[in-house]
Amino acid sequence: MPNRKPKPQEPSLDQAAARRVVAVARRQFLAHGFRSVSMDDLAAELGMSKKTLYLAFPSKTALIEAVLKDKFREVEADLGQLAKGQAADIEIVLHQLLDCVQRHTAEIQPAFVRDIGRETPELFQIVEQKRRELIRRYFGGLFEDGKKGGVIRSDIPTHLIIEILLGAVQSIMNPTKLVELGLTVEQGYSSIIRLVLEGALQRR
Repeated sequence: MPNRKPKPQEPSLDQAAARRVVAVARRQFLAHGFRSVSMDDLAAELGMSKKTLYLAFPSKTALIEAVLKDKFREVEADLGQLAKGQAADIEIVLHQLLDCVQRHTAEIQPAFVRDIGRETPELFQIVEQKRRELIRRYFGGLFEDGKKGGVIRSDIPTHLIIEILLGAVQSIMNPTKLVELGLTVEQGYSSIIRLVLEGALQRR
């Protein structure tokens, strides 16, 4: 019986290399959208073969999902850090949260918003679900603390303030409406949160 030649081992990516792929894809996708950035483009920038790239991420959709998870991990880590080190002045903390949201949303350009709405609506549903969780967790807790400190109005229940915030985000922060209004993600989020904060703060 003839000896069979062992199959050559497929190249693989270690964790550090996979993180580098996600970092490069995140920069390219969020800035330029993902329709105009091919897997060939990414492989060339990374200095690896497309075959190796596909071993770690079997499709472009899988890579986009990894980019979104990486982005939300970073957002949650920053929000969590702010929540841990809450200043005595709740109003300052609320504005720090707003600055944090603005900083993160500034990375997301209109081309990416357009593409995720048209090409991968199932991934946009993940975005909606995750942002609802983050708003409830971090803004809800701060509004409660603000009420105790007399900074947030006590005549409006916290859960209602959160639902108003979520309703505005749901209505405006979607690809179709952002394009219709001519807003960037950063402009949309900052406007909504500023309006809700100004309405929720106790007048001094």
